[in-house]
Amino acid sequence: MHKLLVAVILLASLTPALAVEPDEMLKDTALEARARHLSAGLRCLICQNQSIDDSDASLAKDLRILIRERINSGDSDEAVVDYVVGRYGEFVLLKPRFGARTAVLWGTPFAIVLIGGLLFWRRRNGASGAEQALTEDEKAKLKSVLEA
Repeated sequence: MHKLLVAVILLASLTPALAVEPDEMLKDTALEARARHLSAGLRCLICQNQSIDDSDASLAKDLRILIRERINSGDSDEAVVDYVVGRYGEFVLLKPRFGARTAVLWGTPFAIVLIGGLLFWRRRNGASGAEQALTEDEKAKLKSVLEA
């Protein structure tokens, strides 16, 4: 029984800790679900590798409250995200949008694979074209080395 209790405690500790405090939550469950969805996609500017939903930083709490205020005032999800991005920049998004400013970010992996494939293809085709038959002199030297 003791081992089972330890196992349950360990499994419970593996679940992500949400930093959202009860006083922040909206009473309307649908609006709260929208707020959670939005805050899960926004980066904590202090922690930088956590969403504001997971962060205990005071700035993350302020952003969570701001999101809920904007939702309560009737803003759409897109309007809320646009407001936060307008205030803090694209860096606040955990998944950057595709656009002119982020095209390099999204296109670099594809470009690297394409360039690597072209170099591999070129090297492979170039090596087969560079092969030449042995001259009579080279054949004679090779034969003498192999017979020795």
